[in-house]
Amino acid sequence: MTAPPGSAVPRLVVAAPSSGSGKTTVATGLMAALTARGLAVSPHKVGPDYIDPGYHALATGRLGRNLDAYMCGPGLVGPLFANGARGCDIAVVEGVMGLYDGAAGEGELASTAHVAKLLRAPVVLVVDASSQSRSVAALVHGFVSWDPEVRIGGVILNKVASDRHEALLREAMDSVGVPVLGVLRRAPRVGVPSRHLGLVPVAERGSEAVGAVAAMAAQVADGCDVEALVGLARSAGVLSGAGWDAGEVLASSPPPPLPVPSLGAAPPDPAAGPRPRPRTPDGPSRVAVAGGAAFTFSYAEHTELLAAAGAEVVVFDPLRDEELPEGTGGLVIGGGFPEVYASELSANEGLRKSVAELALSGAPVAAECAGLLYLCRELDGLPMCGVLDASARMSDRLTLGYRDAVAVSDSALAVAGTRMRGHEFHRTTVEPGAGAAPAWGMRTPERRVEGFVERGVHASYLHTHWAAEPGVARRFVERCRTS
Repeated sequence: MTAPPGSAVPRLVVAAPSSGSGKTTVATGLMAALTARGLAVSPHKVGPDYIDPGYHALATGRLGRNLDAYMCGPGLVGPLFANGARGCDIAVVEGVMGLYDGAAGEGELASTAHVAKLLRAPVVLVVDASSQSRSVAALVHGFVSWDPEVRIGGVILNKVASDRHEALLREAMDSVGVPVLGVLRRAPRVGVPSRHLGLVPVAERGSEAVGAVAAMAAQVADGCDVEALVGLARSAGVLSGAGWDAGEVLASSPPPPLPVPSLGAAPPDPAAGPRPRPRTPDGPSRVAVAGGAAFTFSYAEHTELLAAAGAEVVVFDPLRDEELPEGTGGLVIGGGFPEVYASELSANEGLRKSVAELALSGAPVAAECAGLLYLCRELDGLPMCGVLDASARMSDRLTLGYRDAVAVSDSALAVAGTRMRGHEFHRTTVEPGAGAAPAWGMRTPERRVEGFVERGVHASYLHTHWAAEPGVARRFVERCRTS
């Protein structure tokens, strides 16, 4: 069959009344079950979460993509969806938190309900029925009636204890007028282990993750009316406008300002290390992107934007590779769990030295969260790259939430004054929290400066989505050529 354009792909949103109801199990299992039927499935996740898309990718064989109306703005949700769904037969979108939970203090913004409306997509509500029977009808009725613009097309009852329990639940649901599209029994075997920041990523679990996804697929295939779910997805409305394309976006955006030295950054001392690399204004720039089990957090659009800007993107694994890829002109180190792999990262002295030399040369280095920790002098007492004169350690305090930020210092990513939205998600602290030239000034939730801009290095706890400000990628690649 010929797949429709991304904007017309059948789609549905898997949501729930609250976190922990089983959204990931149902969404991932449905993706895998549909893929097993020979369909090209486009996987998506509402919000900034990096971990669930890894399971989605394993289920479908396609990149998991995020749809975040806060970081990217509501106007980009449809185009980013259409880009990811291009060439697919159907799309499954996993929600975040409860259906109507959005950015704090921002009403419906960035909630699953908001994204469902932007996508003109029907919603399947996954309800944890483990401690209720007739009350399930009142719960579903409340969610259906809360916002008439959100179309809840069916319910999947999760964690059902027995045939008797199922009969009671179905009898109650008859009064609501919302079809029951699936009933899933309690099944610990499909559980995915969690730790301090949520689920354990796919990259760390190997064959265990494959088995977990297979179990989710079997549970959904056995307990849900997959044909009815496909039919519901086909009822989604057609989206207007073209899909997002990295090359077209960069071609239509103004050129970036010329790179300038960062505020407060001293020039490299020739006696302290390698001299700055010669300029190479022509030809592609090689950008090394950290991957592997320790650095699993990244948005697919970042790599697409770097490539569209003329970079040759090469992925390396800081746990295994003893030096950066040959010819590296720029380095991107995203999020992940370096605290879990601190011993292995510290033991890889060759790569730590290679990273430090690249940073000292003035080459652009973009580090977010886990990347920030890796560039510090130490992490939990173990030596790291020593690019930043700062120390990182684990903490009992969870830092989590959206941020409205403005660039404080000119850097390889942005000129001072550039406003971006992002999010923080970590249980670590860095001392000091900011350098002489901070990376960001946080406008929300409290006014503070954060992060480091030194030579070509931009290091911060803040995760950002470059699709919202594509000039970031072009400026970074331009800096690769001129630093």
